[in-house]
Amino acid sequence: MADRGRQLKLGAFLMTPGHHVAAWRYPDTTASEVLKFKFYKKLAQTAERGKFDLLFLADGYAVSETYPEAVAQTVTVRPEPITLLSALSSVTEHVGLVATVSTTYNEPFHVARKFASLDHLSDGRAAWNVVTSGNPAEAQNFNKDHHLLHSLRYERAEEFLNVVTGLWNSWEDDAFVYDKENATFADRSKLHTLHHKGEWFSVRGPLNVARPVQGHPVIVQAGASEPGKELAARTAEVIFTAWQTLEEAQAFYADVKGRLGQYGRSPGELVIMPGVFPIIGRTEAEAAEKKALLEQLIPQEAGVSLLSNLISFDLSAYPVDGPLPDLPHLDQINGGKSRFTLLKDLAERESLTIRQLYQRIAGARGHREIIGTPVQIADQLEEWFVHGAADGFNIMPPYLPGGLEDFVDLVVPELQKRGLFRTAYKGTTLRENLGLKRPPHPAAAQLAPLT
Repeated sequence: MADRGRQLKLGAFLMTPGHHVAAWRYPDTTASEVLKFKFYKKLAQTAERGKFDLLFLADGYAVSETYPEAVAQTVTVRPEPITLLSALSSVTEHVGLVATVSTTYNEPFHVARKFASLDHLSDGRAAWNVVTSGNPAEAQNFNKDHHLLHSLRYERAEEFLNVVTGLWNSWEDDAFVYDKENATFADRSKLHTLHHKGEWFSVRGPLNVARPVQGHPVIVQAGASEPGKELAARTAEVIFTAWQTLEEAQAFYADVKGRLGQYGRSPGELVIMPGVFPIIGRTEAEAAEKKALLEQLIPQEAGVSLLSNLISFDLSAYPVDGPLPDLPHLDQINGGKSRFTLLKDLAERESLTIRQLYQRIAGARGHREIIGTPVQIADQLEEWFVHGAADGFNIMPPYLPGGLEDFVDLVVPELQKRGLFRTAYKGTTLRENLGLKRPPHPAAAQLAPLT
């Protein structure tokens, strides 16, 4: 039994129509609904019924055409996250709304304004998943011939995040007085201008949106490289991460939490939520049947393409039933370095062929896959939670809506019975439900007043 004073957090990671690369072929999914609002409305309300802390939408800015067959065999379209989450804010009341927005191909003012707006529209439920784009194809959609180097992407990201948080502080919390009698909508002395000039950005400000309900929308990150961990230790409030074993997850948890002190932060100011890909059956046999069917539905080209993109190395010329070829050194990889390392280590540790490796990651994409009955799923989540590997989990349903419904209807009650998860929302904002403090507005003396 877990400590009743500490309960895990849950996120619903909505990759539609499911996380498995063949989810769109699964009998219980309707692939034609991946751009339909009613589909996402049902998912959001299902997650809220399960008392989930948040919904999470990943995003990208390119259709990778390196492997033409795979483009035809996989789902390559998705809604823009801020647009969708703004709509979902009107049909939900409690669940947090997390959108992925890249610092590589955006501008700070736009991002600050969009997330501040989402936080107001949702009454304090917005969160920003801060990423640096890893797909080289995205560069060509933003007036660039080449993708920024990994180290430069993180330098830009750090300054980008500093500018956005500065813009969120343009107005003090009580700046708006709405005094009709004295014709005073806002107290001008409580408006502050950023005047930022840095290596990457020049942004004057101020922002033309009031300070967000949460002070700042919750900051989420997912990087596990050395620069990613350092940026997260300084700025992140939630980390989405991917690990295969308890020992790996424990090491990451201790590493990142151990870095917080140098930035004046305590361990409770950062929530670590590894991704988990659950295949749930009412019996072990049913769960195994679901997994087998999903594996049978993977087109070979789509599997090789997925794996190639995740490790930033083209595997199409190599025998699919042979081992991974000699891969470049980590320093030569300009994509996601942590995912490259994780998958390379997995293949070597278990002597997997290319086919076996893409079958293993076709749903979880390097995150942990757990298979079994609701009790067995809960057992595995509890093990990581009570042994210093996680503060909660980002749930990655293999197919939708059924995979999420199974978790809410079968696994959540088991977690609640063990005292591991809430039975009712306790707060009104995402910060409150995650147990995170609202950042106070900085002292006016630290900002230049508007003149």
